[in-house]
Amino acid sequence: MSASTSQSQRIAVVGLGSMGFGMATSLQRAGHAVTGCDVSADAVARFVKDGGAGAKTPAEAAKSADIVVSVVVNAAQTEAILFGKDGAAETMPKDSVFVSSATMDPEVARRLAKQLEATGRHYLDAPISGGAQRAAQGELTILASGSPAAFAKARPALDAMAAKLYELGDAAGQGAAFKMINQLLAGVHIAAASEAMAFAAKQGLDIRKVYEVITASAGNSWMFENRMPHVLDGDYTPRSAVEIFVKDLGIIQDMARSARFPVPVSAAALQMFLMTAAAGMGRDDDASVARMYAQVTGVKLPGDK
Repeated sequence: MSASTSQSQRIAVVGLGSMGFGMATSLQRAGHAVTGCDVSADAVARFVKDGGAGAKTPAEAAKSADIVVSVVVNAAQTEAILFGKDGAAETMPKDSVFVSSATMDPEVARRLAKQLEATGRHYLDAPISGGAQRAAQGELTILASGSPAAFAKARPALDAMAAKLYELGDAAGQGAAFKMINQLLAGVHIAAASEAMAFAAKQGLDIRKVYEVITASAGNSWMFENRMPHVLDGDYTPRSAVEIFVKDLGIIQDMARSARFPVPVSAAALQMFLMTAAAGMGRDDDASVARMYAQVTGVKLPGDK
């Protein structure tokens, strides 16, 4: 372990949702002094109860921080955390680093990095994958890009949060682009898995047996194996919400249109998530696409009344 990673750092985590809270606790477990900030006072209070420090605003959290980790949903929230009222950029020490975990258009990541770097701070484009459980265990996959100085500054936090760290380039935007390729596949796989499971139910098949067979066959995918138990249990408590893929597949459409590149399969998947959101399930688990198919076709799935 290098000297930089063995020393305790002052780290602010802005966004204490299911992912951010786990990341903050992983950082704390690694011996860092962590301050949490969230729009929810209850989330901050919970973190303080677990031994962390709390802050009311990003500016307060970032003051004196060596590293600021932003764990929010999108580019707009990231920009607000940095440059909005009481934003972190007001108080971050010179030469500190902002680690952006949100999924966003690569062009926006490049713009935010340029804007922050002009103030003498560093920006690491570092979207994440792995889910809340891996966040809490410090075992995320992080897809990062940024300057060598940004990586060096962020290394203690990255080591504490990630089981796999991919260093994907020396400028912001590359990490975001890699994450969007992942999201394209993830969204398509969830939509396809949901379609297959609902279609199996329409055929009168035992869908638990379908799950057993498919997970042992060539048609399996990580998303089928991970998400379809939610359908089998009739439990759509959001681990990852439908609206996340409405956003991410929408970004992919924007990127593809700008590049004049056809993405018809992900476009079809986007429509499935949009239909599911329009049916009132936008905040439910993304496996709810199967419920949307069931509603349209009259199929009964577990949990249906």
